Amino acid sequence: MKNSSSNSKPVLPARRLDSVKEYYFSKKLKEIAQLNANGADIISLGIGGPDRPPHRDVIDTLCSEAAVPSNHSYQPYVGIPQLRQAFAAWYLRFYGVSLDANSEIQPLIGSKEGILHTTLAFVNPGDGVLVPNPGYPTYSSVSRLAEAEIFTYDLLESNNWQPDFDQLEAMPLDKIKLMWVNYPNMPTGAQASMELFQRLVDFGKRHGIVIVNDNPYSFILHEKPVSILSVPGAKDIAIEMNSMSKSHNMAGWRIGMLASNPQFIQWILKVKSNIDSGQFKPMMLAAVKALEAPDSWYEDVNATYSRRRKIAEKIMATLGCSFDPRQGGLFLWGKIADDMESAEAVSDMLLYDARVFITPGFIFGSNGNRYIRISLCATEEKMNEALERIIEMKNKQ
Repeated sequence: MKNSSSNSKPVLPARRLDSVKEYYFSKKLKEIAQLNANGADIISLGIGGPDRPPHRDVIDTLCSEAAVPSNHSYQPYVGIPQLRQAFAAWYLRFYGVSLDANSEIQPLIGSKEGILHTTLAFVNPGDGVLVPNPGYPTYSSVSRLAEAEIFTYDLLESNNWQPDFDQLEAMPLDKIKLMWVNYPNMPTGAQASMELFQRLVDFGKRHGIVIVNDNPYSFILHEKPVSILSVPGAKDIAIEMNSMSKSHNMAGWRIGMLASNPQFIQWILKVKSNIDSGQFKPMMLAAVKALEAPDSWYEDVNATYSRRRKIAEKIMATLGCSFDPRQGGLFLWGKIADDMESAEAVSDMLLYDARVFITPGFIFGSNGNRYIRISLCATEEKMNEALERIIEMKNKQ
């Protein structure tokens, strides 16, 4: 009898998958899980996922609202009015930016989702997208999935990790539709300035390029939150994405938002409304409570990260790395010594010899090849233990 499988036509994935790889952290965390299963006890200083819970009132609100029978139905694609109003009040309170809660704010299931929706709303196959190097890998992977052409622009330490506008002006700007920027910056921790935002808005307007500022880090170890939308006329060409993951310890909740002019919001909603069905109402009501948190909440969060940051600086110094003490955010970005082989080699050495995981900068682009990133999302006890392990490893070398 003939084997029926020999007559089967093979099933192949879409060609777009050839342009992307599995996310670095997805692969690395599986390796770390296997090492831990074998008894390695790895201390992870790689991921920027806050390890502390949200404010107690936020959790209480979630629990009480989840007990309301009517709160379990589908919700509006634009989010509930209370959440949009809370985001608007939050932006006015901390950024000094006035937003119309009805037409200029779109809640998101995390800002990572917003990267996809925004790209699909503005970019046709073959259109150009400006992506920073180094930068968040998702900007590139989503652009590839959308079959866009990627044009990387350099961020260099010598220029304080800011765009070189001469380099930008020399690019084929007539085919570029979208530019990703991320200030306060990840992975470098570089802070934004109003002058930079003004130049970006002017650049976008002159060339018809939508400027998207990804802004989830402005509350972490920065003196004052800043927004590109505070530039007069910015909403005409700019979109800002924000997230409650870092600022409110709600990474797993997947609560984010974007803000811009009503037309941009409507175009993005066209995409979003065909992909998801809104968020869980008790989570949105709990997010409202989080956005109403007093100044003391942010002060406590930053006091914790400040203590952890000091330990991260000791780790960098022990490894012989240099860093800019002015940087902020959830990470410490440092340059490896000239005699070190590569950031990946340093990361692997720490993983296998000291049982400490840190992120090699190459995953953010070629300009990150000589840098490593330490997350502050581990307890002081764990970070001190990581430091001790690294010192012990160095002493054995």
